[in-house]
Amino acid sequence: MTDTTIRTYTGETEREEETERADEQERCPECGGRLVSDAEHAETVCEECGLVVEEGEIDRGPEWRAFDASEKDEKSRVGAPTTNMMHDQGLSTNIGWQDKDAYGKALSSRQRQKMQRLRTWNERFRTRDSKERNLKQALGEIDRMASALGLPENVRETASVIYRRALNEDLLPGRSIEGVATAALYAAARQAGTPRSLDEIAAVSRVDRMELTRTYRYIVRQLNLEIKPADPEHYVPRFISDLDLSEETERVARELLEAARTEGVHSGKSPVGLAAAAVYAAALLTNEKVTQNDVSDVANISEVTIRNRYKELLEASDAATPA
Repeated sequence: MTDTTIRTYTGETEREEETERADEQERCPECGGRLVSDAEHAETVCEECGLVVEEGEIDRGPEWRAFDASEKDEKSRVGAPTTNMMHDQGLSTNIGWQDKDAYGKALSSRQRQKMQRLRTWNERFRTRDSKERNLKQALGEIDRMASALGLPENVRETASVIYRRALNEDLLPGRSIEGVATAALYAAARQAGTPRSLDEIAAVSRVDRMELTRTYRYIVRQLNLEIKPADPEHYVPRFISDLDLSEETERVARELLEAARTEGVHSGKSPVGLAAAAVYAAALLTNEKVTQNDVSDVANISEVTIRNRYKELLEASDAATPA
């Protein structure tokens, strides 16, 4: 047996012994039951027999109590968690715009001038180089577009990470900040399963659709992002909600899309068009009053597309239904 084998065997034995000791510490010495911590009485007790194993534990929580969210915010003495949605990850100081002191009293004119100078210098220190200024502008753009599209915070966080990667890998030369930010948001929305159509993204962006699609393909290819084709079913809940339709209609729309997938109707079709057509067809089947124009406005596609697709969906549903 070599020295290396002996050392490896010894290390594994020590780890196993440490694991066994840790398990023993979490077990009751009397009955072997699981130990739980009772924060109210500052004790560690056994679930099975009730034996108090340890008492007088240290409470590592705050020494104050709060009865609502606003009171908790007032008494808390820690800052917000770090986030990729800010260029400095939220670690720097932000001077508020209100010209009031700690007691809520208005500042004098001389103090207001002083605070304004401090805000100016604070902003200069927060963005010390061109890369940070670039990131600050892009993340602000992502947050603006995500708010306009009603996208959740996890999508904004993912879009911020994608943009940071693009910036670190020098993918921005020759492309606008707004274009890369929009492409990052579009990719993040598709990754999170809450996609928005290209027309919806382009409507809130400061770049046109052609630049958006070109930049999106480039970013996905260069960063090796794994993005699955958009699923029409991901659009259905939003269309149903905007049209104020019932859960029954949503269920029927999903069944129509599932039948279309089985029959191969999905191939080569726009997922937004299929989702809109499925919602319209489902509304007809459940006797809900909705027009093609209503669905067209919500989905931002033409009525002709809805007419063509909903007939195909109904035919696929008939074909998939056993005789």
